[in-house]
Amino acid sequence: MDSRISLLCFLVLASSLLHCARSDGNDAQLLKGINSYRSSLKVPALAENKNAACLAEQLAKQFKGQQCTNTTGANTVIGTEQQFPDYPKYLDHCHLNASVTEDGQVMPACVPGLVPAVVLTNYTKSQYNRFLNDSQYSGVGIANEGDWVVVVLSTSTGSGDYAPAPPGSNWAASVQPFNLMVLLLVGFVVLLMK
Repeated sequence: MDSRISLLCFLVLASSLLHCARSDGNDAQLLKGINSYRSSLKVPALAENKNAACLAEQLAKQFKGQQCTNTTGANTVIGTEQQFPDYPKYLDHCHLNASVTEDGQVMPACVPGLVPAVVLTNYTKSQYNRFLNDSQYSGVGIANEGDWVVVVLSTSTGSGDYAPAPPGSNWAASVQPFNLMVLLLVGFVVLLMK
């Protein structure tokens, strides 16, 4: 019986490590750079916002595989960037209502190879810096896929805090990551075989 409990504890620990491994060091390095930039302007540091990070991840997946051009990411003229036709689906996936994202800001950028210094420059020396300079933004979610990085800024107001939608509202429960389900299934099979 003790071996079963040990195995179950191992599986829970392993699944949480797999989930944490999805967030890579590039995102943490970019956040550190952005917060250093904000500090130099005497603007408070951004805190990680897991709901904004969820939305950033969904949007980054949409961009994966798209080529970098002069009309993508930070190089676009404001108002001409691509619309996100699946935005409601991404909100549902992250348990968000559109009303809590109104004052937030979505900032995609494309940098071949995601060279950290170039990625940071794409945010601090582009049209995006006006948002990074603004103290109304207090939270951030960052995700990257391929050559794309998406930064989502949140506020501390109800119309921009990316707070999860209350139960019974307009979101559907998201499915747990596939690797977690497989890991748990394997664990239960091993327990049944003993």
